Parts: sequence; C-alpha cells; structure tokens
Amino acid sequence: MMRIAVGGFQHETNTFAPTKADYAAFEQADSWPSLQRGEGLLSAFKGMNVPVAGFIDAASSGNTLLPLVWCSATPSAHVTEDAFERVMAMMLEELRNAGSIDAVYLDLHGAMVTEHFDDGEGEILARVRALIGPDIPLVASLDLHANVTERMVAQADALIAYRTYPHVDMAETGARAAAHLTHLVKSGTCQAKAMRRLDYLIPLTAQCTLIEPAAHLYGFVAEAEGRDTGNGRVSSVSFTTGFPPVDIPECGPVVIAYGDTEAAAVEAAERIAAAGREAEPDFREKLWSARDAVAHAIKHSSPGKGPIVLADTQDNPGAGGNGDTIGILAELIAQDAQNACLAVLFDPESAARAAEAGEGTTVSLSLGAKTGGAPGERPLEGAFEVMRVTNGEFLASGPFYGGARMSLGTTVRLRRGGVQVVVASRKGQCADKEMIRHTGLDPQGLAILAVKSSVHFRADFGPMSSEVLVVESPGPNTADLAKLSFTRLRKGLRVTPMGEGFGE
Repeated sequence: MMRIAVGGFQHETNTFAPTKADYAAFEQADSWPSLQRGEGLLSAFKGMNVPVAGFIDAASSGNTLLPLVWCSATPSAHVTEDAFERVMAMMLEELRNAGSIDAVYLDLHGAMVTEHFDDGEGEILARVRALIGPDIPLVASLDLHANVTERMVAQADALIAYRTYPHVDMAETGARAAAHLTHLVKSGTCQAKAMRRLDYLIPLTAQCTLIEPAAHLYGFVAEAEGRDTGNGRVSSVSFTTGFPPVDIPECGPVVIAYGDTEAAAVEAAERIAAAGREAEPDFREKLWSARDAVAHAIKHSSPGKGPIVLADTQDNPGAGGNGDTIGILAELIAQDAQNACLAVLFDPESAARAAEAGEGTTVSLSLGAKTGGAPGERPLEGAFEVMRVTNGEFLASGPFYGGARMSLGTTVRLRRGGVQVVVASRKGQCADKEMIRHTGLDPQGLAILAVKSSVHFRADFGPMSSEVLVVESPGPNTADLAKLSFTRLRKGLRVTPMGEGFGE
C-alpha cells in the first residue's frame, strides 16, 4: 500500500489577454468544480473527464490518497501573485500535514505564467520538491498545450501529457500518470529523461489531433511508448505542442521521453522531434475573415447536412479571450443570415436585463464588447427577442466536458431576425452541445453555428457539422502569430511555421 499526496493547480496563461486570474477566479466553479481542499477533493471529480479524476480512479485501490488542494481558473492573462501564493500556501500546508508519504501526484497545465514567475509550474514543482526531498517520486500530468521548461523536467520524476486535442483523454492521462508513478515507487529506480525542443510555434487551431499533421505525429508518440529500443525500454513519451500566445523564452513545442536508460529516452525523443521538424510546413493553416466566412456559410449551408461551424478562435475563453467580442455576430446580422446561432457570448449585464424582461419580450440591449478584448469594438446595439431564460446549470454530455456540472450563471437565448445568440453571465468555451441545448435550441438543426472556441468544439460539434471554418474575428487569442508583439522569445524561434526566426 502506498500513501500518495494528490493535488492540482491549473491555469493556461495568454500573456496578451486583457484580464488576469485573481484568487476569486480559482475559487469559483465554472466549467470545472470550485477550489477543493481536503477530503472533498477525492469525490468532487467523480465521472469527469479531468486528469485528477482518472488518477484517483486508477490509484485508489489498495492505496491511501492524501488530498491537498485542486483548483483551476478560466484561461486569461497572468495569474496574480496573490492568487499563486495563496494557493501554494494551502497546498504546502496540506502536504506538511500529510505525514509520511510515498509519492506526490499533481494535476497541472504546463502553461502558467504569473505576475512574478515566467514558469508557474516550474515554481510549483520546485516548492513541492524542496518539501518532500529528492527521493520521493513526484509525477505531474500536463495539458497538450504545455510550454514545458527545463526546470519542470528537472524537478519532476515524470511529466505525462495529453495526446488528444480536443482533450478527450484527460482522465486517461491521469490514469497513465498513476501507472507510471506506481512503477517508480515499486521499482525504486529513477527513469532516465530526454527533452527535445522544436524551433517553431504551432498555431493553436492547427494543433488539432483530428487532422493532419498532428494526427500522425501522435500516432508516432503512442507507438514509441513501451518500445524496447535495444538499449532499454521506453516507459513514457509526451509531445506538448505548446501554448503559443505566451511571451516567454521557453514557449513552444517539446518532446519528453523517459526510459530505462538514457540511450532509450534519447532515441525516442529524437525520433518524435525529427518527425515534428519534418511536419513543420503542414502546420500552416487557412484563416477566414468574418465577412467571408459568413458569406460562404450562407451560400453553402444546406438543410439536413448539418450546420457550417464558424470557430471564433480569437475570442476563445479557453485561450484567454473573454468571449464577448461581436465581430461574427454582427456579420451574421448584417448579412441577414437565417437559422444561425452564436454561442456562448459573455455579457452578465445583458443577460440580467433580458432575464428581468422575461421570455417572450423584446428588449433593447448593448450586447457584448464590454471587456476590451477587441480594442475599439463597440457593443452591438438593438432590439432582441428573449426566447429563453435559464439559470445556466446543466450536466455536460459531450466527449470534452462530459460529466461536468457546468455553471454559466443567468443565461438567455436571444433572437434578432434569423440570428440567435446564447448569452451567459460566466465565461465558458462553447465545446458541448448542452451549452446551447439547455436553452431549448437543438444545434444540429441550425444552418450556421458560430462558437467561441478554437478546437475543443470539434469533439461534440464536429461529427454533426458539414464544414468547419476557422475565423479571424477580433479577440485577444491572435490566430496569426506573426501579428503578436512578442519581445521575449528565444532568438531563432520561428513565430509561424516556415516563418522567420525571432530576433534574426
């Protein structure tokens, strides 16, 4: 029987985003549960597609799990110093009070930047390592979009990352981390490590593992794990494609491999890195303007074929956007689109006014564009019919959020002409049909569906869509990375696939 300390601290930081993550952002429930401390942590995630849930399920039998702290906040700009230090103080206090332990598991993201640290996860791991000493195994699961640093690799005995985007394997990744941790404890041996970087940034929407070239690259990753190289067995391989809107020197894709010998780990890391370098030209992508995307969707949508989905990637709340820019919505209305919907627009003020007016009424609103996510953009003024009012509470059913009890606050569905919009009081990436369906609208019957998401929507909406267009509409999650004002990337890193090196 092992005594395993379990915790998590998740944030994906977009250093170009307008709003920081304060302590309150980690306290509240949103797409995931609120901050958990102590025994409640072990039951709060049951049935959810999150790494800590998969780890707990896999490690519970025959072991004693010692809960620390788990929290997450919607992606945004930097985590405030106050939030980081308060969460870490709680985590380390629980760890000190846990008594004798055999191992530590942490559910991390890998792309956290705080007001005082470029490398949030490196700092988390270093503080935990300083407390537990060099001999107790420390294993962390990471998001596929992690910007893995040398400090993270040095401080952890293993970093185990997702292999799917949309992230349908989060719980599975937690289970893989549990298996690796168990092996480390029972064998009593350390695994050799190898880390290799790629020298270009990959646009977020091009990282989707349902399409090429990521689809075949992750096939190579899966094949490499467990392989006997002749120089020893490869126990784990991860390829983190990076979270690109982060202005730090260690931003970008990384391959991490662990093996029985250094030679085995190096061989696996080199093989995947070489495939990633070869695939660089294929990571370039087409971006549509809002005007052209809407015109195309109006012309080519057809009854019974499923909606044409417009990905409002630059205002994706899952990548630092606030979910309140109105570029695509304004185009849908201006071009008189029919049977169209945008979801989910973040506007607590408008949601409250519409809810107060009540279903069946018509209310004049200044909709969206209130947080500064698109400088110079003004709210969409006009009269909207209130179709439905809800409390924003529902159970997600799709592959990404599935099992999560979501909480969007007061939520309304509005209509203007042939265009509807789901407006919520809390930010949330539109990656589950229930985010629309709970307002009484079936998204499958739409001709055009615009979603505040980059890729995660593909898990639930992709199978029903007739076409997907990635739209470059205003928002802080800049899709064309060449347009970002980077100042701190390492010299030579190509900001776009096949582009010029930074600082050269």
